[in-house]
Amino acid sequence: MIRTRTCLRICLAAVLLVAGLHTASAQTTTTPAAPAATTEAKPGKIKLTMQKLKDMKAKWAANKPKLKACRADVKAKGLAGDDRWFYIEECMNKG
Repeated sequence: MIRTRTCLRICLAAVLLVAGLHTASAQTTTTPAAPAATTEAKPGKIKLTMQKLKDMKAKWAANKPKLKACRADVKAKGLAGDDRWFYIEECMNKG
């Protein structure tokens, strides 16, 4: 008798779990369609960043001695990644 009740409870819990997962998955499949259209309209942030970096490098190439000094400062401070480029930009714009 106890085994039967336990088995029925487990089966009922499994049915409710599957039903809950089914409705949750049905809800999640319909929502991503709207944001996809808005992200395609905007240019990528990475592309803008890469373009800005290319523009900065082209401008800095005109003043190589100053760029060399700024890069030496960056290396001495141990900066990497975006912090490195922001520091070089700030250093090159100082004067």
